[in-house]
Amino acid sequence: MTQQANILVADDDAAIRTVLNQALSRAGHQVRVTSNVATLWRWVSAGEGDLVITDVVMPDENIFNLLPRIRKARPELPIVVMSAQNTFMTAIRASEAGAYEYLPKPFDLNELLQIVGRALAEPRGKGNQEAEAEQSESMPLIGRSAAMQDIYRTLARLMQTDLTVMITGESGTGKELVARALHEFGRRRKGPFVPINMAAIPRDLIESELFGHEKGAFTGAQQRSTGRFEQAEGGTLFLDEIGDMPMEAQTRLLRVLQQGEYTTVGGRTPIKTDVRIIAATNKELRSLINQGLFREDLFYRINVVPLRLPPLRERAEDIPDLVRHFFAQVEKEGLQAKRITKAGMDVMVNYPWPGNVRELENLVRRLAALYPQDELSAEIIRHELSDTYRNEIPQPGATPAEGMTLSQLVEQYLHQYFSKLGGELPPPGLYDRILMEVEYPLILQVLAACRGNQIRAAELLGLNRNTLRKKIRELGIDVYRVSKMEAPFSS
Repeated sequence: MTQQANILVADDDAAIRTVLNQALSRAGHQVRVTSNVATLWRWVSAGEGDLVITDVVMPDENIFNLLPRIRKARPELPIVVMSAQNTFMTAIRASEAGAYEYLPKPFDLNELLQIVGRALAEPRGKGNQEAEAEQSESMPLIGRSAAMQDIYRTLARLMQTDLTVMITGESGTGKELVARALHEFGRRRKGPFVPINMAAIPRDLIESELFGHEKGAFTGAQQRSTGRFEQAEGGTLFLDEIGDMPMEAQTRLLRVLQQGEYTTVGGRTPIKTDVRIIAATNKELRSLINQGLFREDLFYRINVVPLRLPPLRERAEDIPDLVRHFFAQVEKEGLQAKRITKAGMDVMVNYPWPGNVRELENLVRRLAALYPQDELSAEIIRHELSDTYRNEIPQPGATPAEGMTLSQLVEQYLHQYFSKLGGELPPPGLYDRILMEVEYPLILQVLAACRGNQIRAAELLGLNRNTLRKKIRELGIDVYRVSKMEAPFSS
């Protein structure tokens, strides 16, 4: 049971003070409320309060100016910081200033009460050290949507740890950007950040790229070469597109993660390693495990903290902020400042963004470079988007696939896929990968339409029952979950 406590609440909003006072009092706590920082500091410096709940922006002072003094005077005092600013930097500043928890406004009252209970139940620590470096003025992550708030809070909790993080998300959602933020605002910020894209390296060179090689280790090895593990010593190694790593390299990587040491290709002397691992993929690793393409034991090693980045279509309310950010960037690069009409922004908000934030950034740069007018209309936005993908931009309420055949959708997907490679070719095995991408949703939706009845599903698909069962196992389809899904074709 949560202990009764004396809780200090500071917020400029009288309604929030009233709500918190009532809720915390009903929970059995004594509550004191104030609307200014000066009074809060007077209470804290006098030794009052077992916990502080405070907003960031107050009438007389920003709470971040006070937090270092509180941490110095009362290092054991837990502080819950609330804010309506809801940015990545707000969450990071709260974490670095020693806040116990950061809550974006509007917040869930039950969640706040749970946080209060956890904070009061935990042993009192010695407090966090002050931030070692000045804050970067540039915002590494943009967005105030609920989906992004969850990301910010998770990142803030991870900054002072070395836990391995597994970032998943579609191409263009910003996986490397998040990995860099974890490094640059974490405790390894003084060390190197070394990225390596598994999909961009020939399979027979991946082990050499990761672990380095000795002179004469293979044909063409004219001298010793350092690998990415050695280059990342003391810092962060970002393993992008880890789902494309061949099995041989997966085995060696697992051994490094288990033993904390590795040997170069052609070498015999073990080398100790001290790096933080952050991995990322746009693939479903559990499906690859079922197909024998990814080691299950490696998955559990790297999936310590899973972090899913939402696609842009799930956080469309962030698009105006992102557009302003990208226009500000291109203006610094010497291009003319632009703005988009409300109707034009509506077109952008309702577009499905298959290329996610990367696609949005490319569009903004193209608009800034190609159009002389200061204000860009909805017609211009429609023209640019439809010209790029050769299909009509969906109107509000329409689905992206409306009016398009499956063949056209696949063609559009492959057009975007090859465009993102910038003239390079993808790794071998594209045929099987594309068939797998289509096969999974096909079988999943047919099973859902048949309410999980595999006999009817096999008949509908034109497959043998044993073949269907094999496919279900290979693709990792949860038949129990499927049987509970609503049939996609039912009214």
